[in-house]
Amino acid sequence: MPVKQIHLAAHFPGVNNTTVWSDPRSGSQIDFDSFVHLARTAERGKFDFFFLAEGLRLREMKGRIHDLDVAGRPESLTVLSALSAVTTRLGLAATVNSTFNEPYEVARRLATLDHLSGGRAAWNVVTSYDAFTGENFRRGGYLDEADRYNRAREFLHTARELWDSWAPRDLVADPAAGEFARAGAGTFAHRGTQFDIAGRFTVPRGPQGHPVIIQAGDSDEGREFAAADADVIFSRHGRLDDGRAFYKDVKSRLAKYGRRSDELKILPAVTYVLGDTEQDAAERAAEIRRAQVTPRNALVFLEGFWGRDLSGYDPDGPLPDVEPDLGEGVSKGRAQFRGDRGEVVRTWRALAAERGLSIRELVIEATGRQTFIGTPRSVAGQIDEFVQSDAADGFVFVPHLTPGGLDDLVEHVVPLLQEKGVFRADYTGPTLRDHLGIGGPRAPKETP
Repeated sequence: MPVKQIHLAAHFPGVNNTTVWSDPRSGSQIDFDSFVHLARTAERGKFDFFFLAEGLRLREMKGRIHDLDVAGRPESLTVLSALSAVTTRLGLAATVNSTFNEPYEVARRLATLDHLSGGRAAWNVVTSYDAFTGENFRRGGYLDEADRYNRAREFLHTARELWDSWAPRDLVADPAAGEFARAGAGTFAHRGTQFDIAGRFTVPRGPQGHPVIIQAGDSDEGREFAAADADVIFSRHGRLDDGRAFYKDVKSRLAKYGRRSDELKILPAVTYVLGDTEQDAAERAAEIRRAQVTPRNALVFLEGFWGRDLSGYDPDGPLPDVEPDLGEGVSKGRAQFRGDRGEVVRTWRALAAERGLSIRELVIEATGRQTFIGTPRSVAGQIDEFVQSDAADGFVFVPHLTPGGLDDLVEHVVPLLQEKGVFRADYTGPTLRDHLGIGGPRAPKETP
């Protein structure tokens, strides 16, 4: 039985609890040179794509900018358009919100990136739920859970109609016949509950037909949306048993949409730490986690769940003895938790009591994501095990340093995966769809 081929992608760290911005080796998170270094490293490693997240409003904690939103987030498609000129094969994946944008403009910008890059564009379709972010926009609010996915579905389908408004042979450019484009080129009319638009689309069909579609939601609705419409899921289920369960669930949903299981790739977000020995790597990993969860960050994180000012508590001491304030809370934006905070607090208290964890130790435990830790050879073995046992199709690596955080992975682990025959030695085609092996989009309409 042939072994599965592994897919690898790179996530620019940006601002989240993975980033260690205070490390002396960390560079700017907004200078173009930082994006170039990390993208070119990923391309040297033959990665499928380079991924940029999106933040539409800086998070706040007690009315101040959240500690991890230290550098802002530049607009994804602008950065990726610039990167298309300094890379040749690497896929370029932009996160673009479907709640606060319009389909015509997003479809146009993505089609433009697909042309500029020679067929390497991808769109991570996300929605937004909070009025705090909505204050930054004309919409001035938000959509509830169901409506934001209704809008996202119609948004994506409308974008596809716009991309398909140009058939493959619509751009004629025939001087002898005096014809530049066929008469019906770019004509569209969408009448729906969310959008009612008609006219002509300005950008001819891109090299990929449609950019690759990525989805990152984890709710039941999000999984269904991905099974119906996405090419890649950017998952948070990186641990082996959890990953297998998620993989089985999502792949089983594809058949009712007439899709094969290999038409959707599942790529969890993960990190890695290398060492000369297993012990060396474990010690480095513990050091990195303590740098990611500083005493101040530990308290700030906990305040997001307790909804109270906890600055008087010792981060190395026991959990707060006060009950959480389940009202509006002190955090806003992505630092805000949407679920049952009371239940989370009860679970954490039980965990801390069972293991004797301090505040900081609990936060280190609670915010950890799958991390491959070990020597280069053992890490290559772990990555392969996850993919061959159907816990994932590959991984999106999120380094903790900008911009050199992928250097060791590409130099020391990728060659071992290639040696095992589970990762490409070179790109086999020019487009991101080629890298992912997912084929083209649905057939476009032909001009009569």
